[in-house]
Amino acid sequence: MKTKELVDRLDELLGTGRFEEIDSSANGLQIGTGEGTVSHVVFAEDASMETIEDAASIGADMMVVHHGITWGDIDRITGINYNRIQALIGSGISLYVSHLPLDAHQELGNAAGLAKILELEEREPFGRLGTEFIGIMGKVKNPCTPERLRSFLAGELDTGDGGVKLLNFGVEEITKIGIVTGAGGDWLGEAVEKELDVFITGEGKARIYHEAKELGMNVVLAGHYATETFGVFSLEKIVSEWGIKTTCISYPTGL
Repeated sequence: MKTKELVDRLDELLGTGRFEEIDSSANGLQIGTGEGTVSHVVFAEDASMETIEDAASIGADMMVVHHGITWGDIDRITGINYNRIQALIGSGISLYVSHLPLDAHQELGNAAGLAKILELEEREPFGRLGTEFIGIMGKVKNPCTPERLRSFLAGELDTGDGGVKLLNFGVEEITKIGIVTGAGGDWLGEAVEKELDVFITGEGKARIYHEAKELGMNVVLAGHYATETFGVFSLEKIVSEWGIKTTCISYPTGL
């Protein structure tokens, strides 16, 4: 498939253009000319040297990742950025990035993947950011305790050595859940406003402990990496169906 066609398809599928004003990540084709063809795409959470080197070793010509290289802050190409960009260009690998568009997608995104594992019903968009929503909320089929929810996620997610943490400051019967994956602590207040029973995210700043306690809200911290692999792996299945060879690479960080 021509590179431009693949990029255009992904941009349309993910609604990339809607996030230009609210995402610091440079989404879409981040490195590459957009010319030529793509025959083998690697999907990974992060554009790190490990994933880039793995992609090069198996002859991939494009990577699709959630966390790219530039967040609108590259003034000089030195250090880590130089090494990563040099490795990509030297290996002839284009880099496609989807950050908030892949968080927000209500069917293919990260929160959507977690919602499917939890079998949430009556799903609605959650986690407002500007005019968009980057998370999902819904109801569980069978109410459970906060600890049972934590234990279930610990068994389902690849958290490395990080585990799943519970801030048990709310109700003891979980029915309504809100999800914003990654570093979603800023949406704790919205979870309270929506009268949810638990807020699930990947990681939180230190203040989330006291905020959750004072607000009387249960919070599950299930790992930034572990909650954000759903999106890229969902994309892998779709691109594979488009007739392109695909490979998934996973390096759980435990964070």
